[in-house]
Amino acid sequence: MTASARKVRVAVVQAASVMFDREATVEKAVGLIAEAAAGGARLVVFPEALVPAYPRGLSFGSIVGNRSDEGRRIYARYLNNAVVIPSPATDRLGQAVREAGVWLAIGVIEREPAGGTLYCTLLYFGPDGAILGKHRKLKPTA
Repeated sequence: MTASARKVRVAVVQAASVMFDREATVEKAVGLIAEAAAGGARLVVFPEALVPAYPRGLSFGSIVGNRSDEGRRIYARYLNNAVVIPSPATDRLGQAVREAGVWLAIGVIEREPAGGTLYCTLLYFGPDGAILGKHRKLKPTA
């Protein structure tokens, strides 16, 4: 290691979402951000689609050409708990980041404010709590 190299402690958080509950999942993340910072982390990284959840295994009641009423209800809950950027959810994450003084990368399901388009998005926050950028996953994985 050269004299100019620095070590940075990174917290890679393995946590489950509070399924389809944006506010509860954000509050869970807020606590984990504080815990990581207290442990000396300067960068905190969360999983893909933490907020509101990664819908692995869910069909939302769909089959080719049809969707069940229950599937529609589940999908509506998923859509309604997706994250608009900016929003109170991103403001709360920014506040936690600012208080902890860390950098943050967190996966969210992003919803466009006008319409129902969803993206699997990675949000980047700086230690001042500002959103530095976002990356939308455009090619879904199977």
